[in-house]
Amino acid sequence: MRRVRGGVGVHSTSVAAGVPAGSSNACLPFPMSTESAVSLPDSAQRVALLLQQMGHDQPVVMLPQTGKTSAEAAAGLGCQVAQIAKSIIFRRATDNAPVLVVASGINRVDEAKVAERVGPLARADARFVREATGYAIGGVSPIGHVIKPVMLLDEDLFQYDSIWAAAGHPNAVFRMTPAQLAAMTGAPVADVAQRA
Repeated sequence: MRRVRGGVGVHSTSVAAGVPAGSSNACLPFPMSTESAVSLPDSAQRVALLLQQMGHDQPVVMLPQTGKTSAEAAAGLGCQVAQIAKSIIFRRATDNAPVLVVASGINRVDEAKVAERVGPLARADARFVREATGYAIGGVSPIGHVIKPVMLLDEDLFQYDSIWAAAGHPNAVFRMTPAQLAAMTGAPVADVAQRA
């Protein structure tokens, strides 16, 4: 077993067969298979250290395959897509401030609802996302940004006992409760989803 930089633990995972389907909180028990400790990429290490400083007791998990999309992350974790807390970055048009919406993986963000709360929005390109957050698209964590974003949390995340968010890298995630996410970020909870 290799030593992890900074002493922060990480688990590599594999998907177990027989994950219960249809349960509102279907998710593999944690930790899933703990094959060996591995070194984290620098951006994920930054998130792991911040989680440790916050007293968060769940380690960063490296998925064997990318978790760039909510569906990929859910498949790797054996949970519902709705339990993935995806990070969507916008640029506020009035002052170029980053706006981060942490949404349930099954929801499309309603930009008009977000704009009502934070002001007019513009698209954020990959360069803006990296400069504002310190993370690449697909790995944006809800914590540890270069520039503190204006944030909103999707109210739909709060119907689950546990949720998973990116940990600074497309293959890195961490688990928390919705209440822990709210405490970590200090962000207000809002209806941000497009509704049929």
